[in-house]
Amino acid sequence: MTVTPLEIPDVLLFDCRVFGDSRGYFFESFRNDLFMPYLQTEFVQENESFSTKGVVRGLHFQRGDKAQGKLIRVISGEILDVAVDLRKGSPTYGRHVRIPLTSDKKQWAWIPRGFAHGFAVLSETATFCYKCDNYYAPEAEGGVLWNDPRIGIDWGVAEPLVSAKDAKNPALAELSDPGFRYSPR
Repeated sequence: MTVTPLEIPDVLLFDCRVFGDSRGYFFESFRNDLFMPYLQTEFVQENESFSTKGVVRGLHFQRGDKAQGKLIRVISGEILDVAVDLRKGSPTYGRHVRIPLTSDKKQWAWIPRGFAHGFAVLSETATFCYKCDNYYAPEAEGGVLWNDPRIGIDWGVAEPLVSAKDAKNPALAELSDPGFRYSPR
């Protein structure tokens, strides 16, 4: 497995080693001993999401002690995964990283606590799963407007399909403090 820090170094991309031949392939999709030196967390919940082409979901986060880190992998299809840094004091505050993920590449993307997360579906359909290091808590939900011009995300879709809830999220400048603070390693 190789691990690559992305443009925002706390966001990581994990490339799993795939063994393939004419019969198909095999890979260890998750091994605690390989991931934990980089993540230093414990996963408590795994979710699966299915969406159709053009769907944009996000940008979501959970506040305070309910914050979540997410380890994301595409099972089928192709998505553009996005993480926005919401950590006050971070040199990359308000910046985003775009991560193309496909089922063919067998990669994981790590979105740590302190980031808003979203994705766009680029293929006809996509199914992906994500491990969370904290339980879902609806009372702690927060969001940032998916098309905030200050963030400037190119979602890679011509006519995004966005939920009414996501369309009403505040822009970054109007976001009440979610309580995330940057602490250098």
